[in-house]
Amino acid sequence: MTEPKSPIRQTGNGRLPGDLSRDEMIERIIRVDHAGEYGAVRIYQGQMAILKKSASAKTLHHMTEQEKKHLETFEKLAVERRVRPTLLTPIWHAAGFALGAGTALLGEKAAMACTQAVEEVIDEHYADQAAKLGDDEKDLRDTIEKFRAEEIEHRDAAVAAGAEEAPGHAVLTGAIKTGSRLAIWLSERI
Repeated sequence: MTEPKSPIRQTGNGRLPGDLSRDEMIERIIRVDHAGEYGAVRIYQGQMAILKKSASAKTLHHMTEQEKKHLETFEKLAVERRVRPTLLTPIWHAAGFALGAGTALLGEKAAMACTQAVEEVIDEHYADQAAKLGDDEKDLRDTIEKFRAEEIEHRDAAVAAGAEEAPGHAVLTGAIKTGSRLAIWLSERI
């Protein structure tokens, strides 16, 4: 006797009135993830501009290269799926670099606290997205899960490098997390 196959979970199943359509959800996911990866590259570029000769330089370079690959992936997906980028890209260009450079000017541990805060928000964000994607979007879900694992790696590296020893750690990371969540909300919609 064969066991019945479990039903294939489709993206958008279980939608309620007023929820985004499947296509609108995918569009938002690609738009916001493109914006987020763009912002992450800019944050690391800002940190590298200040900390290029520091003990953290090698770690920052590694994280920057991974974020660039993430960005390239979402750039390709945006073209393939005809998703326009957020209109806020010029703001994220300046704000990302300023956040990276500003926290680096406070010291290596503050820069690592910035990384920790941003990556904790991205971990939650990617987990939420992956949970919403069905088997019909397995490739996108797998990409998000792969990138999520690398973002967790970045967070763990930041903690190992002393992020939690940064002066004013709770206030600094709290402000960065709030800003990151606001940037996500705005980038999904604008």
